[in-house]
Amino acid sequence: MAKDLHLTETTIATERVFEGVLLKVNRDEVRLPNGKSSVREYISHPGAVVIMAFLDNGDLLFERQFRYPLRQVFLELPAGKIDAGEDILATAQRELLEETGYVASEWRYVGVMHPCIGYSDERIEIFSAHGLRHTGDRQLDHNEFLDVVELSPAAAKNAVWQGVITDSKTITALYWLERPIV
Repeated sequence: MAKDLHLTETTIATERVFEGVLLKVNRDEVRLPNGKSSVREYISHPGAVVIMAFLDNGDLLFERQFRYPLRQVFLELPAGKIDAGEDILATAQRELLEETGYVASEWRYVGVMHPCIGYSDERIEIFSAHGLRHTGDRQLDHNEFLDVVELSPAAAKNAVWQGVITDSKTITALYWLERPIV
């Protein structure tokens, strides 16, 4: 927006300092709004989806999964990385089936969140899924291990307040439960 020009930084040069399987690390030289230059380091991420999957009884599907960077098991909503060129709804449908064994007859796009705006360009697209049917056939990646659990929305919110759920994408998605959109 034109009103934000006094806040905008522009790229002078970009250097890729690391390229991994999932993440890429960049170091950019930028021109600051005051005309001086500075360095910005950030992670490029392909993006992801998170799904609020509602069972017929109103409960939500959650996963318990070990997350290596923090070396602990987390309670979180089903989610996954967007593959190159993949439609975000197709990603959500694929991830729900792969991780939980469920398919949904009704999907709604809810919104987007940016979990790490200070050091990553990652975006997480939020969906709700209704009319779930269990296929009985999870299709976990060969290196993926998780348990599927059910929680009521109220229990999930309490788990946030008790510090049991600390995952930002899950907390953000649960915040959307306050709106009738889901």
